[in-house]
Amino acid sequence: MKNKILAMMIVLFLAIGFAPLQAAEGGGKAIPVITQSFASKEASPGDTWKIYLNVVDPNGEMTNIYAVVDQAGSGQYPVSIIRVMKENQKELSGYIYLSTFHSDSPLNDVNITLTVQVQDRSGDFSQPTVFPLKLNIRSVQEPPPQGIFKERALGPVMFKLRKTQDMSRVNYP
Repeated sequence: MKNKILAMMIVLFLAIGFAPLQAAEGGGKAIPVITQSFASKEASPGDTWKIYLNVVDPNGEMTNIYAVVDQAGSGQYPVSIIRVMKENQKELSGYIYLSTFHSDSPLNDVNITLTVQVQDRSGDFSQPTVFPLKLNIRSVQEPPPQGIFKERALGPVMFKLRKTQDMSRVNYP
């Protein structure tokens, strides 16, 4: 699991430059901080998965939410970037969302991991927050704790999940 997270962070760093490393070296810089987060660990295939975030930036300069998906059996997807609206650049509360719909057939018994970071105008990043999800036809998405997050859509995570090969149907020589 640690190797997967490390591999995801390396891909994220390569995709966006080495800004997260530069931010860590910056010392006392004011960077965005994800103060609270929540996402159900299970959902039914076809659900829209909501990932709730509360984020603050003392300088009021949040610009983007970066999301990287790693799907077991299919690998990593390119970085998805969600622009932060001007009125939310100092304080942000709401959810980003990912469609788990697949047009061919339901994605049953699929595991994904979503890693989220928030970037400010200076190119500095929050610490990454990781959310695991298991898609199962018997699962029901857990709601967020009441009174902590605003029920406001911040934007979509732009990926179409792939169907992984069913290894039980593979014919071995």
